[in-house]
Amino acid sequence: MNKIVLIFVLSILGISSCNNEKALSQVMDSNKEIKKPEQEKTKELSFATVDYVMGKFQPKDDEAFVTIPIRYADREGMYLRKEVLDAFVKMYDAAKEDGVHLVIRSATRNFEYQKGIWERKWTGQTILSDGTNVAKDIPLAKAKALKILEYSSMPGSSRHHWGTDIDFNSFENSWFETGEGLILFNWLEKHAADYGFCRPYCAKGDLRQSGYNEEKWHWSYMPLSKPLTRFAERRLKNEMIKGFKGDEVTEEIDVVGNYVLGIHPECK
Repeated sequence: MNKIVLIFVLSILGISSCNNEKALSQVMDSNKEIKKPEQEKTKELSFATVDYVMGKFQPKDDEAFVTIPIRYADREGMYLRKEVLDAFVKMYDAAKEDGVHLVIRSATRNFEYQKGIWERKWTGQTILSDGTNVAKDIPLAKAKALKILEYSSMPGSSRHHWGTDIDFNSFENSWFETGEGLILFNWLEKHAADYGFCRPYCAKGDLRQSGYNEEKWHWSYMPLSKPLTRFAERRLKNEMIKGFKGDEVTEEIDVVGNYVLGIHPECK
């Protein structure tokens, strides 16, 4: 009888010990899970600098960048980071199997390239898509900048500086709303995340209240662009965004808060 009681007590202790260890393990795992997002949030890419996120470099001179083969693009001479191009090629092949043809229209643009786009619009050399001649039709600097910012970034504030973002097929939202364009857009909406891509400039609303107008063509490679966005949130300041016509209004407009960070939450 005493032996039976002893065995029973020991078994209870054993179960209790296992449960305690299991409970302790669960607590430890829980703590790890709680800490993980914080660790990810503070993690920075080794190449992330203020100059990098502002596009103050030459992609052709950076070993991390590669030329996009012409079979994937509408012109030669465009660049992406290697890992972004690799992910795109996988997505391109999968889309092709489904009868969808992705064409890269724009990729990496450094500060000087973006400055050219911005200043041609600022001076009226380029007329905006809605027919506005900013130089002639809008006299005040802030209003000029806000009009251009509907679809174009100020130099130093564009995600295209990062080598992570791609424009596909057309620069008109309407093209993606019917026929081939709608099929392509629906495919991207369904499958792009499987290859690491998100669409930062969804329609404005509850999910995105500020920033550029909707761009159905613009997709971003999250494994790199998310940490770069967090880096920009911490380190990029409005007063740094200078060196082009109209730069006197960057702080008043809050370009970093409203435009660099004015993206879909899934892309942050």
